[in-house]
Amino acid sequence: MELKVRTTKKCEVLDITRQVADAVSAARITDGLCCVFVPHVTAAVVINENDEMRIGLDLLDALDKLVPEGAWRHDTIDSNGAAHLKAAMLGPSETIPIHNGRMALGTWQAVMFVELDGPRDRKVIVSIK
Repeated sequence: MELKVRTTKKCEVLDITRQVADAVSAARITDGLCCVFVPHVTAAVVINENDEMRIGLDLLDALDKLVPEGAWRHDTIDSNGAAHLKAAMLGPSETIPIHNGRMALGTWQAVMFVELDGPRDRKVIVSIK
């Protein structure tokens, strides 16, 4: 299944848990695995807190401190070297167990899409087995 995600900022963190949960429900799998993958080199997927959404801003701030803008060889091509490095650090996918027909996320966990070079129309591939 393919999800569409539209981002509105250069960098942002969006909770996509509901869309992924809907895909799991539609698959009618009792027990298995759900892989959430972004086929983009300047975006990522992470699992993090769902109750206090400022954690997404904290994540972006931490990444900015670790990987500052404008200091990378790739910037001579399209000025987004930092976005590529941040995405590589976070990773393009997460795998979540499915138990009793639902994602086995912890109480405070959510599936988050991380935009690092927006705004853009993005896709997220959800594979359920």
